[in-house]
Amino acid sequence: MPKYDFAGQAAVITGGAKGIGLAIAQRLIADGASVSLWDLDSERLVKAVESLTGKVHTQTLDITDSDAVDAAAAAVEREFGHIDILVNSAGITGPNKTIWQYDAADWRQVIDINLTGTFLTCRAIAPYMRARDYGRVVNIASIAGKEGNPNAAAYSASKAGVIGLTKSLGKELADTKVTANCITPAAVKTEIFDQMTDEHINYMLSKIPLNRFGLVTEVANLVAWLASADCSFSTGAVFDVSGGRATY
Repeated sequence: MPKYDFAGQAAVITGGAKGIGLAIAQRLIADGASVSLWDLDSERLVKAVESLTGKVHTQTLDITDSDAVDAAAAAVEREFGHIDILVNSAGITGPNKTIWQYDAADWRQVIDINLTGTFLTCRAIAPYMRARDYGRVVNIASIAGKEGNPNAAAYSASKAGVIGLTKSLGKELADTKVTANCITPAAVKTEIFDQMTDEHINYMLSKIPLNRFGLVTEVANLVAWLASADCSFSTGAVFDVSGGRATY
């Protein structure tokens, strides 16, 4: 496994209390970073901190609350003196229903958390990175954002939005040494599967040529490169980690 030098760098990871977010925290800490984990679940944040070594800061917040996000970003800036890396991993799947069965409130919740939450954290943290002329933004989208999964319209639309948001942000930051990229995993087995039906889980597996789900460590390894200084000529880009599912 390649090692990256994150010594002296500070990372914000949303959805950092479990799953992919926690795996990313473990990887960045192993390479020397300090991390601030943002999550709505305060109890899981406590458990996450207990499982990690190194310097860990936490913020319990709802990323759809713009004032809370701005305050959390300011708190990290005070704690570490800088924010070098932002990883947007927080997200929900929403119910598995057809569009004509989908409740509007469920739709809004998925869009608010997955897309608007990502927008709000980028909006809050990008100015700190711009001020220092360095930073790495890595947004976790999904292969569903490229292909559109049936019975998951809100999730698919939200992740397509994350891809578009990332492309816009990368271009807006192109006059700096701040990059913004996103990844599009196929299904990675975490607790988020608890939000899905068995039928939908089996559908996702059937689309993966490697015939298995991804590992959180495989996602974390890709994020580590995107968050490193080595990733210096890729911005506004989309990187697949899909077991062969991606076709473009």
